[in-house]
Amino acid sequence: MYISSSRAGGHPESPAPPVSAKSPAASDTASDTASPAGRRARGTWWRAGVDANVLALGSVSMVTDISSEMITAVLPMYVIFTLGLSPLQFGALNGMYFGVTALVRVAGGHAADRWQRRKLVAGSGYALSAACKLGLLAAGASVPVLGAVIAADRTGKGLRTGPRDALISLSSTPETLGRSFGAHRALDTTGAFLGPLAAFGLLLATPGHYDTVFVASFCVAALAVMILVLFVRDRRQPMEQGERATVRAVLALLLRPGFRRVGVGVLLLGTVTLSDSFVYLLIQQRLDISEEYFPLLPLGTTGAYLLLAMPLGRFADKAGRLRVFVAGYAALLCAYLLLFGPVGGPLLVVLTLVLHGVFYAATDGVLMAAVGPMVPAHLRAAGMSLIQTGQSMATLASSVLFGAAWSMWGLHTALAVALAVLVVAVAAALIILPLREEHTA
Repeated sequence: MYISSSRAGGHPESPAPPVSAKSPAASDTASDTASPAGRRARGTWWRAGVDANVLALGSVSMVTDISSEMITAVLPMYVIFTLGLSPLQFGALNGMYFGVTALVRVAGGHAADRWQRRKLVAGSGYALSAACKLGLLAAGASVPVLGAVIAADRTGKGLRTGPRDALISLSSTPETLGRSFGAHRALDTTGAFLGPLAAFGLLLATPGHYDTVFVASFCVAALAVMILVLFVRDRRQPMEQGERATVRAVLALLLRPGFRRVGVGVLLLGTVTLSDSFVYLLIQQRLDISEEYFPLLPLGTTGAYLLLAMPLGRFADKAGRLRVFVAGYAALLCAYLLLFGPVGGPLLVVLTLVLHGVFYAATDGVLMAAVGPMVPAHLRAAGMSLIQTGQSMATLASSVLFGAAWSMWGLHTALAVALAVLVVAVAAALIILPLREEHTA
């Protein structure tokens, strides 16, 4: 989830002396940089060299993910077994979960860069997603209304993701990008770990009452918004002469060979990546896991992700971020092989979910740490959003196609096709991505 900043400063493709080559202090507002006390107060987290602002953003993401994963954990069972949707309908609904995010992500990133209000734009996204948790109650059994609420929720995610990652990038030094994103993703994943547990506990106490989960999810999401307002600082900086955060400037990033190659590679790999919900449904179908235990499946993924996000972020800083990114897809390929193979029982569940967690730890934050140094500071949110948008659009296509394949050919054949195309995509990514040009810390 990168090209090192040391290289970014000297390569013709890289944004000349981008903010990635500056200290975090240089990325702050004038008032921040003017005060030595202010710089000391910003400090770092532990001895890992992670800025306090990254910790605050990670806390917001952790609490938000508790809320989001409570919904994600129960949604597949709710729409398929309670509302009676087919796999194709669920694929379309699940694809929209990612697709809507993609449509607004670049707009959110561009607005944050243009107005230099990354905290405000990110906060608006968090607040919108929190309000949508109550919308799930109003949707009831209406699939169109449910789809509209999910679309609004994903709009919130689209607005917040780019500005949030830009704040992380601008709060880090070039040498610590991987560990900063790793620390953030570890906190984020802690929330993803706790969310399904909370949903499981609520459903165990009130069987079949999904409305209880929705209300609790809203309360937790509102808490995350309060943490952001109180503890996260913006990273505003005056633009230099000639620097303008325009749509043309953002699109011009695609003309940079390194950035374009990463975008193409991400798009290709995203198109052959099954959504999490399908992975969990595949395990449930293979082992006939009962409904009340379904929300526990994501815990295996998030547990492995939580433990490995920080170590793999550090490793990516040294070994090469794009190399680790591709290795993550190799882990995902092994997970698909297990789902397709003869292994069954608890061993299948454990191995598949651990490999799924390794995939996320090696790709999610690592990709953003790789992309950050490729993008000038004044376009950081929009540039990162552009890559994330391509990834989300690819996931949308993958979700719809796999849902259609499952409906037409059955689960076994659909999974075999998914496995084959992932092999081809990983081989192609090794050629497309600028792995040899990577410098390491």
